[in-house]
Amino acid sequence: METFLRLFGSLLALVYHCFDRIVIFGYLPLLTRPEHIVHFFGEVHGLRPITKEVLRQRTDDYNRWVEAYARNHDIAIEWAEKGVRKEDYVRPVLRRMERNKRFGVYFILKSMEQGSTFRVTVPKYPVDDPHYRILSRQRSRFTHYYFYIRDETLGPLVVCVASFLPFYTTYYLNGHHFLARELEREGVAYRSNDNSFLSTTDPAALEAAAERLDAATIQKRLDYWTLWLGPQFSAQDRQGVNLRRRYSINQIEYCLNFVFRRSFPIHKIFERSCELGLLRLSADKLSQIFGWPLRKRRRGRLQTVLAKVEHGHHVLRAYSNKATLRMYQKWTTFLRLEVLSNRLKDFGLNKGLENLDAVRHRLRAVTDRFAAFEAEALNTPIDFPLFQRLALPIPHARSRVPGIKIHDTRLLRLLEVLLHSGTQITGWRSRQMYEAVLAAYELNESCYTLTQLRYDLRKLKAHGLVDRLGRTYRYRLTSKGVRVAVMFLLFHKRVCGPLAHSLFGPKPAQSAQPRTKLEVAFRKADDSLQRFIEMLAA
Repeated sequence: METFLRLFGSLLALVYHCFDRIVIFGYLPLLTRPEHIVHFFGEVHGLRPITKEVLRQRTDDYNRWVEAYARNHDIAIEWAEKGVRKEDYVRPVLRRMERNKRFGVYFILKSMEQGSTFRVTVPKYPVDDPHYRILSRQRSRFTHYYFYIRDETLGPLVVCVASFLPFYTTYYLNGHHFLARELEREGVAYRSNDNSFLSTTDPAALEAAAERLDAATIQKRLDYWTLWLGPQFSAQDRQGVNLRRRYSINQIEYCLNFVFRRSFPIHKIFERSCELGLLRLSADKLSQIFGWPLRKRRRGRLQTVLAKVEHGHHVLRAYSNKATLRMYQKWTTFLRLEVLSNRLKDFGLNKGLENLDAVRHRLRAVTDRFAAFEAEALNTPIDFPLFQRLALPIPHARSRVPGIKIHDTRLLRLLEVLLHSGTQITGWRSRQMYEAVLAAYELNESCYTLTQLRYDLRKLKAHGLVDRLGRTYRYRLTSKGVRVAVMFLLFHKRVCGPLAHSLFGPKPAQSAQPRTKLEVAFRKADDSLQRFIEMLAA
């Protein structure tokens, strides 16, 4: 990240790390298996046999309690409408809560969703115990309650409670809401929009507040709201079974945020970063950024895509296993680098909430390496002496290998294919490169033969731009080769291409009047350059 700050530090107004979206799963360990349910009803309460009606009674009691709670506290309770985002639907009520500086539950939505529960069946064959029943876990659709809460510590959060045993609970919170509450408590002024801070009078206080979001703080507030809103258990229940709730991290996002002073440079930086990210985020580079070893066999997706989300802005995504790197621009001056994990085991971490501090350190290192990669890709000046050296022939073994010319179309095609190495984890074979070049540029075998590719590959290897992987006949770009390939392609696509297009573009007739001031200025500059070239030729 130091390279990124060195390049753009003068343009940045604010830089901060923090957790973004966190999804936490809560459960009662001693009510999650069929044998636990048999002990709970049979041994603790003496209910035999355990029937569907016995299990249903707990659900009916909880449903009546939720209806009474909403009625007594004057809280709206409605069914969630299909196709409508729940957060957007309840946001006006949240705004009123914030204006009135009130805390607590402000809305309850009911939703029919898939969830885990238990099924009771009678044995197929007769047994000695007439009360014997078979309990098994199943997934079915039933009512889930979404409690929308404005908490004094964590800010707005959502608690989703399943209405059937074992009463699984899911919590949705955002680190930016916690930061806002901390800054308000300390009297630090800030300006925010959605889940992002755009400015603050004390950046150090913002970073310090981000570090204070720990497992103990989160668990304390989750225990509080679960005690109030979760299923109610009697003293007999708690004496018979240890009903202590445990929490695990289902999904977590950690982000590195750059806030620029002006909107002018950020769009160009994001555009160039997307181009180079699609070219250079190969399998080995992704493994380095995520910090895990590169293996031939890997589960999940391994790709880099540029997508346009529903809000209208583009997002660069890099997938590896169950983790995702994302980069996107918001509010014209806001650039975010974010890592999302749906499976912390990929990072060698336990998903228990008590490991939140280790998760922070590991994901922060990933975002910093991602920023360093972007800075390295952007910090690629055009090195003309390098072009000159590459154009000269060099001795290799007992022969001389010709130089590499910047106008060599065959080599440019080969370099561009080698840059897209994300699908070739273990390098490229000659045949694979050959087929990729033919497919990418719609060539036939008579226009470009396999012998020509091997000749080009020999030139690249002699100049140190590609190397072999061990003793195999698989090739990949070296660090020097990546730098040269990026410079060659940028020079052709960003310099030579636009100049050639302007030079050979159709010039309007003298009688045609230009329609804009920009076109008038362009034609004047073009005529001046033409006269200058003619004077030099004379």
